[in-house]
Amino acid sequence: MPRPRDDVTELRETLDRILATAQAEQRIPSVSAAVFRDGEVVWRSALGSADVGRREDATTEHAYRIGSITKTFTAVCILQLRDAMVLDLDDPLRTHIPEAPVGLTIRDGLAHLSGLQREPPGEIWESLTPPSREELLGGLEEAERVLRPGESWHYSNLAYGLLGEVVMRRSEDGYEKTLRSRVLEPLGLGRTGFDPPGPRATGYYVDPYSDRITVEPDPAGEGPTAAIGWLWSTVDDLARFGDFIATGRDGVLLRETVDEMARVRTMVDEARWSLGWGLGLGLYRRGERVYVGHGGAMPGFLAALCVHRPERTGAAVLVNTSAGAAPDTLALDLSEAALDALPRAPELWRPDDGVPEDVVPLLGRWWSEGSELALTWRRERLRLEAFAYPEGRNVSWLAREATDRWRIVEGRERGELLRVVRDGEGAVVKLYVATYPLTRAPATFGESASS
Repeated sequence: MPRPRDDVTELRETLDRILATAQAEQRIPSVSAAVFRDGEVVWRSALGSADVGRREDATTEHAYRIGSITKTFTAVCILQLRDAMVLDLDDPLRTHIPEAPVGLTIRDGLAHLSGLQREPPGEIWESLTPPSREELLGGLEEAERVLRPGESWHYSNLAYGLLGEVVMRRSEDGYEKTLRSRVLEPLGLGRTGFDPPGPRATGYYVDPYSDRITVEPDPAGEGPTAAIGWLWSTVDDLARFGDFIATGRDGVLLRETVDEMARVRTMVDEARWSLGWGLGLGLYRRGERVYVGHGGAMPGFLAALCVHRPERTGAAVLVNTSAGAAPDTLALDLSEAALDALPRAPELWRPDDGVPEDVVPLLGRWWSEGSELALTWRRERLRLEAFAYPEGRNVSWLAREATDRWRIVEGRERGELLRVVRDGEGAVVKLYVATYPLTRAPATFGESASS
């Protein structure tokens, strides 16, 4: 009898099929892809030709341009400066770049809410000559404010060029050296850079009406324009970076800061709510799952990285064609296949060392505005559940701030205070959450005031 196949073998066959279908149907000269989970690459593959003229087969070792995925690296550098208290995200951009327009903040630029025109002044995507640092700053007087800051999401390469300038001015080593020493090297991204070692794919344009291909120009950017989209990388390096986006890393960015980057700041497609934006990260909704990541495009190349942070699972896709391919959709398809094929076993419950003595009287049922809530001690943390709200919006986790004061640090009403009220003998008689009274029995507002 044939041996039963394990889940991983079946998953790899599924991923191989998804990748081959995309390469054939989208007519991609070559595609390199990887799926990662829990810090390990569980599957990688490359199909097609990295260089048609030299008859060079693509491998997962080939570097491709990653275009605007570079912006996420730039955002990491900005958040590092914030965490080091060199700047604040609500600083006006003019605080750090006097030549910048009035009114917009660093946070606006990170979330594409600056209102600045999409590109630096000039026709750089026709000439393929990006502006120098001096030209970028000198052209700001000509740059249009197409929207008010914060009015609506509007993608802006110009804004990210200015964020690259902030990194240059507020870091001792400038943009490129700072990126390498503070992000690439600590994360082990040795094949990511503006001039990385090792083999590289050649970028092509695939004719839409025939199977003819043309080699695309290979532009180069420097200074703040490099922060817009000039990095090269491999799928293994992007997998490492994607895992960092899921977990954070001491010495680069803490998990709490990456959580901040991945929080929705604005919706891109307000009618469907399938694409939002955080601080340097896109948020993509597929059914009940939300992924974070970024796409990229440069002449001859398209790229995508997506990560499902709760499951620490994602995919990286690199292709060497300018048009006709959909690496973002492919990356999501690969990630979805991995998550569907490898469901996690539930974490085993284990008893803890017991509830702190002063927490014991807080546990159990409470009432507020006729609605029932419960305080429990789970995984050595205080948990508040509001039964009237749907799943996903009904749980808060609290951290002790002082005696009888707890702060909601995660979930519903994040940032609000829970305050414990005791009688003269020290017994708990009432709680306040976000100033709303909680009592042990249902009560009107007037009744709770008298208790």
